[in-house]
Amino acid sequence: MHISILLMEQIAELFLMIFMGFLIVKTGLLKDDDSKVLSKIVLYLIIPCVIINAFQVDYTMDTVKGLLIALAASVMIQIILLIILSVLGKLLHLNEVEIASVYYSNSGNLIVPIVTFILGQEWVLYGCVFMSVQLVFLWTHCKKIISREPSYDWKKIVLNINMISIFIGIILFFTRIRLPEIIGNTLSAVGSMIGPASMFVTGMLFAGMNLKQIFANKRVYFISFLRLIAVPLFSLVLLKFSHLASLSADGNQIMLIVFLAVITPSASTVTQMCQVYGNDSRYASAINVVTTLFSIITMPLMVMLFQMIV
Repeated sequence: MHISILLMEQIAELFLMIFMGFLIVKTGLLKDDDSKVLSKIVLYLIIPCVIINAFQVDYTMDTVKGLLIALAASVMIQIILLIILSVLGKLLHLNEVEIASVYYSNSGNLIVPIVTFILGQEWVLYGCVFMSVQLVFLWTHCKKIISREPSYDWKKIVLNINMISIFIGIILFFTRIRLPEIIGNTLSAVGSMIGPASMFVTGMLFAGMNLKQIFANKRVYFISFLRLIAVPLFSLVLLKFSHLASLSADGNQIMLIVFLAVITPSASTVTQMCQVYGNDSRYASAINVVTTLFSIITMPLMVMLFQMIV
């Protein structure tokens, strides 16, 4: 119950950041289209800093074991969900933005502040495992469907700054190399902007929309149900029957972190990719805002359910 209350407070703070982004456009200081620049900063600068900084922890066998457990849980959930959503997408006639919004959680922007706030900085690494796995899918599957490219450009995928950051972080961790303090502090400071910057983008885009039209769109609520209820419940069943939590003394905490990453609202990165690659960024932003609003209720409830079942 204590974690659920802390979670509600953290999500409420993030929603207030969305409102700030909304206000800065409504007061005429910026235009909603100006958020495209901020989107690129988040995608290509802030997220890489978060990833590299997260792997700057002490190398221990317990940490390695925890990382492998988090990796197994993250890969299992991502692959099985992708297969199911590929089938459901056709049955439910979901478009690219809807599929991406249901499948991709906002773990990249929310897991670091949420885990830090409710569990502590030392647990962020396990959240970044899920985030790193999701980044691989984001820059392969998501980029392909959002940009409507006919095939994968593996060269661009491998050389993407986010993918390179994952490789650098892993190498630094396993070689036990610690970056100089001035570099580490810089990465940490830049990475700490991920929550506010992403929420500002969402709020700025939201300010340029027809609010009545958004909240009258029943399709947004259906997508929100899939993202916030259906996907978390299915993931909870997977985690329960995987028995991965029993493999480590910290297993329950690690599974909780993976679950927290799954149950977040739709990914702000989907909105940012829609902007960069010319898809429907306004619709993606509408889904992001509505799911963020509802997540104030659904995330604490899902955490309570997790604590009862796992």
